[in-house]
Amino acid sequence: MLGRISAQCYSFDQNFYPYDSQKFALCFFRDPNVVASLSKMEAGTSILLDKPVVSVDVEMVPCTKVSMELFDPIFSCGILSPFGHIVKCLHDVYPDYDKLRQMLQDKDSEHYYVVGREDRGEFLFLLFKHLCLGGELCQHEDAIDPYIRTTKQIYKDLISVQKDPETKKISVVSTVLKVRAYDEYGRCYPGKQEEEQTFVYMVVDHFKRHVTLFYHNYGVGNFTL
Repeated sequence: MLGRISAQCYSFDQNFYPYDSQKFALCFFRDPNVVASLSKMEAGTSILLDKPVVSVDVEMVPCTKVSMELFDPIFSCGILSPFGHIVKCLHDVYPDYDKLRQMLQDKDSEHYYVVGREDRGEFLFLLFKHLCLGGELCQHEDAIDPYIRTTKQIYKDLISVQKDPETKKISVVSTVLKVRAYDEYGRCYPGKQEEEQTFVYMVVDHFKRHVTLFYHNYGVGNFTL
C-alpha cells in the first residue's frame, strides 16, 4: 500500500448536513481548489483528475466506535494462537493464507461473523480489513498486533470525538462517506475499476468544517520507505 495510500485534508465554509451528503460530495469534487490538488493512480503513476466530475455515488458508513473492543472476539475464537500469532490455513488459490484473512473475506468461514454483522459495517472494522488485505504485492504480518496498532492510530487521526459535559460519555462526531466519482466517460475516482481495495472515504467534521479524504488505489506499492 506504500505510495498508493494517502490522506488529504481540506476546510470548507458552508454548513454540512448528513442528509445532503450527495450534494456536498459533488460540490467538493467540482471545487477548483480540490481538483487542483487531487490525484489518482493510473498505470502506477499519480495523475491529476483531467475531466470534470459530473456525478457521485455516496454511501454513509457507520462510525460510532470509541474503543477497540470490537476486535475482542478475534482473540478467543481460534484465529490466533495463544501468543497472538495468526493461524495459517489452506486455500485453493493463495499458498500463504491464514484464518484472519479467511474471516475477513470468506462468508462460508465459521469465523466470518465472530465480529457481528453490524460491527463489520463500522468504519473502524473496514479500516482494519483494508490494512489486513493490503496491496497487490503484500507481505502479510505473522501477528495481529501491527494491524491493531496501525488501525487504532489511523482511526484516531481521521475521526473527531467529543465528551458530553453531563454524562462524560465520549462519542464520535465525524460523518464518514464512501464515495465514487464519475466523469462523462464513467467512473474516474478513486479508480476506473471496481476493486475492494480501491477506495476513498470522506471523513467530515462539521464542527471544525474540516474534511479528510482517505484514499487508496489497489496495485503494486513502493518497496522502500
